[in-house]
Formats: sequence, C-alpha cells, structure tokens
Amino acid sequence: MMRLLLLTALLLSSVVQAAEPADSAAKLRDAALGNGEAYRFLEAMTTEVPLRLAATESEAKAAAWLTARLKAMGFSNVRSERFPMPRFDRGVETASITAPFPQPLHITALGRSGATPPEGLEAEVVRFASLDDLRAVPDGSLTGRIAYVTHAMVRTQDGSSYGAAGAVRRSGPSIAAKKGAAAILIRSLGTDHQRNPHAGSNSWDAGQAPIPAAAMSLPDAEQLDRVFARGRPVTIRLVLTPRITTGTSQNVLAEIPGSDPVLGKEVVLIGGHYDAWDLATGAQDDASGCAIVVAAAKTILDAKLKPKRTIRVVLFGAEEPGIFGGRAYAEAHKAEVHALAAESDFGAGRVYQISSRVNEAALPVVRDMVRLVAPLGVSGTRDNDNRGGPDLVALAEAGVPTLEAQQDGLHYFDVHHTPDDTLDKVEPAALAQNSAVYAVIAWVAANSGVAFAPVKP
Repeated sequence: MMRLLLLTALLLSSVVQAAEPADSAAKLRDAALGNGEAYRFLEAMTTEVPLRLAATESEAKAAAWLTARLKAMGFSNVRSERFPMPRFDRGVETASITAPFPQPLHITALGRSGATPPEGLEAEVVRFASLDDLRAVPDGSLTGRIAYVTHAMVRTQDGSSYGAAGAVRRSGPSIAAKKGAAAILIRSLGTDHQRNPHAGSNSWDAGQAPIPAAAMSLPDAEQLDRVFARGRPVTIRLVLTPRITTGTSQNVLAEIPGSDPVLGKEVVLIGGHYDAWDLATGAQDDASGCAIVVAAAKTILDAKLKPKRTIRVVLFGAEEPGIFGGRAYAEAHKAEVHALAAESDFGAGRVYQISSRVNEAALPVVRDMVRLVAPLGVSGTRDNDNRGGPDLVALAEAGVPTLEAQQDGLHYFDVHHTPDDTLDKVEPAALAQNSAVYAVIAWVAANSGVAFAPVKP
C-alpha cells in the first residue's frame, strides 16, 4: 500500500511539474498582451535613436542607448560585443531622364554601390524585363550604357515573393558589371505605389569593381516603362557618390540567467536587429523586432519567474548590409550550447503560424507552444525545416535548432527600406500579440527538459 501511495505521489508530482510551465506561460501570454511594454520600447527607440545605419556613429549611439535601457529594465549580463565591417555612407543620389522626355526620377543607392564621377554620368539605357534577360546578353555588350532591370514582385503573406524577386537587387549589379554596364538601375523591391525608393544591399563577385547601382520607386519605374514603350532611345543622367570605408558595429546582449545547475548553461536566444537603413526610423525593420523580444523577456522578468535555461536577448547590429552581426555572434559564441533560437525580423504584423527546425522528440514541445498561443490566432505547421530569421543563418548552419513565429507580411513591403518605415505604421495591438507569442516561446523552451537538438546543419 505504501509503495502504491509513493508511486501515486511521484506521478502527481510529475503532472504538476509538467503543468507549471504551461500555466506560467499562459499568464505570461496574457500579461504581455496588456502591459504595453513592446510599444513603449518601440516608441522610445524610434524617437530617441531614430538613425541606426550600420557601423556609423548613429548606430553606436543606439547600441549605447540599448545597453543603458536594458540595464535599467533589470536584465543581467548586459553588454555589447564589437566587430569590424565595411561602412557605407550614402552621399548624393539623383537621377533624371534626359531624353526623350526629360523628368526627374526618385532613386536611392544600393548598399554596396559604386560611385559615379562627382559630376555624374549620362548614358543610354537598356531595359530588361527580368534578371534572366540580363543574364542572357553577351559579356561586354552593355559597355558604356546603363542597365535597367524590372521584375514582378507581388504581395504574399509570408514574404516569399521577396525571395524570388530579390535576386534583381542582390545579384543584378554584379551581373550588369560583367556585361560591361556603366551603371544599373532596378525597380525597387516593394509592393507600394508611393514615390519612395526602397534601399537594400547587394553583392559583388570577388575582385569585381563595383559600378553605380540604385533602386527607383515603383511609380518612377512604371513611368520609365511607359517611356520605353514609345520605342525611342532613352538616356538617363545619374549621380551617385556613396563611400565604402572600414567601420565597427556591435551586438547588444542581455539575459535572464538560468536557474538549473545543468540546463542553466544552455541558451534560449530570442532576438531582432537594431540597425536600419538611413531613409527612415526603421520602425518595422527592425525596431519592432527588438521591441517584441525585449518586451517578451521583460514580461518574464517582471513576473519574477526563474527559467531553467538562460534566456538571452540578442539585438544584432549590421544585419542590413550583410548579416554581419549574426555571423559575428555565431563565431563569438560557438562554444556555447544554444538550446533554441528565434528571431523577429518581419515587421509587426500579427503572428499567424509557428514553424520550427528541431529534432523529432522536441516536436511535442513546439505543439505545446502552439496550443498556448492558439487563442491569439496562431496555428502550427508541418514545416520542420525553417531556419529562422536572417541573423540566425550562421547558427542554423552550425546545427542550432530554430523556430520562427511567422508574421502577416501582406503590407510589409509597402514600407520596407523606405522613408515610410515609421512608427505610425505599427499597430500596437499586433505588436503586443507578437510579444505575447515570444514570451510563450521563450518560457516554454527555457523550461522544457527536452533537447531540441540535434538537427542536421
């Protein structure tokens, strides 16, 4: 009889212990929905450190601001970690059609653009309906001319059209340079019809001399298409004077230390990137992501709960020009065990789905997370090969398990990388819903005894 009572007590104890993280997670979810923490942080960040171009004095000021604020919020082990990287300064950027119908164009230089002479360059323009059309012309055939490449990016909830169209910006300049082009103009990667160009980075082949490269607003691109439809030669005058020098960025880290003697050495990472292109305040991309994860962790901190694993907030620097912060973090922390990593970097649209990249034994824990956030309109997915946000690429390549709270991105690319990426575009209730989801993710992951690894790199 005594043995039966003992077994019953042990069983009840295990049930209670299993229920406690879920009960706490539900309370955290509800607290994050109503405490306003995410919006307060976002409002302060975009007001007090609105300019955060990577490797500049403004980004360094933002890192110092974040460090001071996270310390004041009560986080532990708050610090910044510096790393070297190229620095981009925009300079002058103007363009205009000079023939057959003179008119100005609204453009912005891409993040690794070469420069025109100070007085600019004027050349005939060759239009390409797709990147494949540009690839198809012989090397050297565009010598002395400007390539213009358009595309057909459309709205999608998950942002997948950005991946398909993005090669125009990422690879188009390098391909145009191989063809001998004096410069390249692209239709901005966006879904809006405001006269705002979308900034963004590009890449060059090793040893390749950069050529001037810029994106024009969608209305200007469509106007240029109409000019070409007249069947007459088109010339454009272009002035771009960006400079690339050597600079330094930094990641900002803060923690809620793990309480378990063994699991406490493992890290549950939730992050976003705080750098932004210099055309606006980067409210959606990605001050919102920073606010979401900081508020989620602060909600746990304010509840005076002690996670078993360490919860680490990482605010990455220099994501925009080439994911420098994510790679620097992965290198600096490669000796640590990361139990799970998740990044918020798709604005502040409502989370509608959770996907993961964990081992099979950990999938029930992911399903537990989904059940806890189902009242917020979030569902699960069969996708177990999601490598998380861009700053997590290097960690995922090293075999770190990842999770993504997928956000509604139907309107994200209306303002992405444009002067319109400002606080007024963020819906406070949606921001709070995101924070509630991340509070659940972080708490459940930190308190599960299940290992989310190994996964295939």
